[in-house]
Amino acid sequence: MTKPQDKLRGLPAARKALLAGLRLTSLRLRLVVVFGLVALTAAVSASGIAYWLNREAVLTRAQDAALKDFRQQMQTRAGALRADATQEELQAAAGQMANSSQGYSVLLVAEKKGGGRIVGYSDLDAFTLAKVPGSLQKAVLKKQELNSGNDSPYHLYWQRTVDHGDPYLVGGATVIGGGPTGYMLKSLEPEAKDLSSLGWSLAIATALALIGSALLAQAAATTVLKPVHRLGVAARRLGEGKLDTRLRVSGTDELADLSRTFNRTAENLEKKVADMSAREEASRRFVADMSHELRTPLTAITAVTEVLEEELDAETGSVDPMIEPAVRLVVSETRRLGDLVENLMEVTRFDAGTARLVLDDVDIADQITACIDARAWLDAVELDAERGITARLDPRRLDVILANLIGNALKHGGSPVEVSVRLEDAKLVISVRDHGPGIPEDVLPHVFDRFYKASASRPRSEGSGLGLSIALENAHIHGGDISAANCPDGGAVFTLWLPCESESEVGCQAADVPAEGGQA
Repeated sequence: MTKPQDKLRGLPAARKALLAGLRLTSLRLRLVVVFGLVALTAAVSASGIAYWLNREAVLTRAQDAALKDFRQQMQTRAGALRADATQEELQAAAGQMANSSQGYSVLLVAEKKGGGRIVGYSDLDAFTLAKVPGSLQKAVLKKQELNSGNDSPYHLYWQRTVDHGDPYLVGGATVIGGGPTGYMLKSLEPEAKDLSSLGWSLAIATALALIGSALLAQAAATTVLKPVHRLGVAARRLGEGKLDTRLRVSGTDELADLSRTFNRTAENLEKKVADMSAREEASRRFVADMSHELRTPLTAITAVTEVLEEELDAETGSVDPMIEPAVRLVVSETRRLGDLVENLMEVTRFDAGTARLVLDDVDIADQITACIDARAWLDAVELDAERGITARLDPRRLDVILANLIGNALKHGGSPVEVSVRLEDAKLVISVRDHGPGIPEDVLPHVFDRFYKASASRPRSEGSGLGLSIALENAHIHGGDISAANCPDGGAVFTLWLPCESESEVGCQAADVPAEGGQA
């Protein structure tokens, strides 16, 4: 059963996956959104303008037809009434006026001689004087002055109103010469229904335009992004080292130009990498051939120098004291040359990828002790290692690593050199620490570089400058690493990490043996 904590832990991963998916299709989404916004803006604008124009046209046409008919009815029906018309006459005239083709209700109002008003209506339930806005009544009853621009004291006025959600047109006029005042009320609900149908039609058209724009954007995005996707795949293949990757070019547009540029770039890069690889291979072959060629004369020279060294150490003293320093210099430099040739051959094997491990089960404490004993460093090195820690590794290459690290510490840091062994996080950790001045901060990043020599704070090395780099390569071939740092209380420390559990055959095992420490 899934626990609530597991669900909570799964939420961030799901969110990250969703965001990653959005990022992968962000360009496609942007194209669809842009097309949709443009289409939506255009469709809404066109629909709004069309709706507004049709609304005004429909309402104006219905309004003008009703007011024109009402004006004629006022002139023919209301204008024919007597000045002292009775309520029945007003009622009959209003009914006749309401029977017109426009279908509006009519209200006729006349003044009594003794005061008061007489009202005649066509439909009391549909239209009463209370439904006529007060502002419209004042405008209709107000007598205007006659002038050059106004030849009539009374005019026809109208107003659109809404009653209980239904639209209406209210109009009114007074008969010139003392006749009654008439009001008409026409329902605009048919026109409102027509406009509502038009609005729904325009909304559907807008939605269809939006869907069409999304489909068009999808098609456009596919057309545009397919070459971009191919370019991305080709760039990834190129980044993976497949320099023969090329794009198929079709068309003359900008994407085709980009594909041609990519192909030219890949071709130039392939040529340059091929040239560099050829030069590197030639240099590697040259170093290997040179090292092999040097070994033959060097073997003869070494044999001669060994004889000279025996003569120097002999009690007879057969070597002339004047040339003794020169002989010792030749012996020393010959050894250095031999070490350099061996190191160059080792480096060449690493560069060529021909270095191989010869694995064996090794007791780490015994291996370190043997390394120290073989070089007569017993009095200068302190070993802190548990007996019984075994590892499956290449003993010869481990000896090379230890010899370089311990020898480097003795040369540059001085004794005592502390070597400690421990198991930490499924790794075998061997630390070599000296008590010298430490390594300058500007030198630390370069201590494993080939032929790099330390600064003035450490004496000039008599070695070739390849020892630490060879040690690092030997650690890498085991799947491990070496780091260099300075201790807070002085001195430098080199730390070797070797994996105990990995896909390689290297492994470690610690036996239940009491720890032993002290001087090796």
